[in-house]
Amino acid sequence: GPAPAQEGAELAAVIGATVPTGFEQTAAEEVQEKLGSASRISRDRGKIYFEVPARSLPQVHRLRSVDNLFVVVQEFKDYQFNENKEDALKDLEDLVKKLPWTDPLKVWELNNSLKKKKTKRKKHNLQSPASREKLNDGGEEGGADQNNTNDQEDCAQNPVAVEPTGGQNTEKPQGVTSRNGVEEEEDNEQSDVKVEVQASSESGTKAGDSQAGEGEAKVLRFRVTCNRAGDKHSFTSNEAARDFGGAVQEHFQWKADMTNFDVEVLLNIHNNEVVVGIALTEESLHRRNITHFGPTTLRSTLAYGMLRLCDPQPTDIIVDPMCGTGAIPIEGAAEWPYCYHIAGDNSPQAVKRAANNICSLLRKNESKDSSTALGVPLDIIQWDICNLPLRTGSVDIVVTDMPFGKRIGSKKKNWDLYPACLMEMGRICTPGTGRAVLLTQDKKCFAKALSRVGHIWRRAQTVWVNVGGLHAAVYLLRRTWERAEERRSFW
Repeated sequence: GPAPAQEGAELAAVIGATVPTGFEQTAAEEVQEKLGSASRISRDRGKIYFEVPARSLPQVHRLRSVDNLFVVVQEFKDYQFNENKEDALKDLEDLVKKLPWTDPLKVWELNNSLKKKKTKRKKHNLQSPASREKLNDGGEEGGADQNNTNDQEDCAQNPVAVEPTGGQNTEKPQGVTSRNGVEEEEDNEQSDVKVEVQASSESGTKAGDSQAGEGEAKVLRFRVTCNRAGDKHSFTSNEAARDFGGAVQEHFQWKADMTNFDVEVLLNIHNNEVVVGIALTEESLHRRNITHFGPTTLRSTLAYGMLRLCDPQPTDIIVDPMCGTGAIPIEGAAEWPYCYHIAGDNSPQAVKRAANNICSLLRKNESKDSSTALGVPLDIIQWDICNLPLRTGSVDIVVTDMPFGKRIGSKKKNWDLYPACLMEMGRICTPGTGRAVLLTQDKKCFAKALSRVGHIWRRAQTVWVNVGGLHAAVYLLRRTWERAEERRSFW
C-alpha cells in the first residue's frame, strides 16, 4: 500500500552490490553517474557499497553493472573473532539481538512492494500473443520476478558447498552451471553455503502480510547465506550460518525454508570484516537480456563493463565479430542507443540464438510502452571472423568475448585464430582512434598474438576478471596510426 512508499521518502539505505570481479571501479562510476552517490569499493573483491534514499530503489535495480543487491544491516570493519570455536559462534549468535534491523527490513519491504508491482505487470504481458513462447527473460530490467523461483542461481538449490582450502580462495570462485547449461561465475569469490535452520513457525509480522495476498499463511520464511574467506577463523561457513540462523529465527520467530524463502539474510565474513545484510534480488540481474542461451553465454553485467571500458561515443560503429548469443551487442544497443551495433558469428546456431534474443528485447520494449516502441540499432550477420565483409577503417570499436579454447574451439586452434583475428580487427578499425576490448582466458596465446601485431594494436589496460571460475583477462587495445595490410577481396 501507500504506507511503505511514504516511509521510503525519508528512509536511507546503505546498499551493497556484487559486481563482476575486476569491474568494481566501473560499477562505482555508474553509481556516481546515475544515482549521484559515492561508492566504497570493498577489500573483499567483487563488492561495492553506497548510500541512497530508499525511494531510489527502482533506479538501483536499473544499474547495468551489478549482479546482486542487498541492504546492509551493519558492517564491522575490524571484528575480533574469538579463537575458541564455541565462543566465536556464540558471539555471532549474540550479535543478532544487537543489530539495527528496523530500517533495513523497511527497505526490504519497500523493495518487495516494487517487485510485486512488476510481477503483476509481467503476468499480464505473458498473456499477450507476442509472449506465447513463455520465454523466461529473468525479470525486466527493474528487478527480479517473484514467481520465477526455479530460475534462481543454482547455488540456491545446493545447500552446502565446499569450504575453500585454507580459506584463501579469492581468485577462484565456485563455478556453477545454470539450468540452461550456461557457465556462470558464482556471485561471490568465497564458497557459498546455505544452511537450513530447523524452526517452528509462528509470526504475525507486518512484513509477512506481503505474502498473505498470495494465499499463504502470515509466516515469514527465511534462510541464512554465509560467505567466508580468510584462514584465521576457527569455524566453517556452514557452522556460522547454522548458529547465526538459529539466533535470527529465535529473535524474529520466522520459519526457516531453504528454497521457498521470503527473506535471505546474508552473513559475509572476509578476514576481520563482517557485513550483515538482507538480499534485495532473488536472482542475479545479469540475466536481464538473454532468453536463448548458448554453451558459453556471457553475463550481461560483464558485457556492460567491457563496453564501458571503451567509452562509446554517439555515432560510433561497434562490432562484436564473435557474438555468440549476442550478450555484448544487445547490452550495447540497450545502453548506448546512439551507436550502431553489428553482431556476427560463424556459427549459424549462434546467429539464430542471438536473433531470438534480439526479438525478445524488441518484444520487451513493445510491452513497456507500445506507443513509443522503437527498434534497436543492431544487426546480426553470419560471417567469417578472418574475412569480415566490412570496409577497411570503417569501425570505431570492436568488443568481443574470444573463444577460451575450452567449450568452443581448442587451445591449439587459438594459436592460429588469435593473430588472424587481431589482424582483421586491426584492418576494419579506424587508425589512431579505433579501440578494441577483448576478453580471453587463453592469456599466453593472446600475449603471443599481440606481440605479432604490435604495429597495429597497443595494449592500454588489462582488467583481471573471474568468468565461471576461470581466471580471465579483459584487454583494452588502442589502434595505432599504422595502416593495416589490405586484404585480397573475397567479396
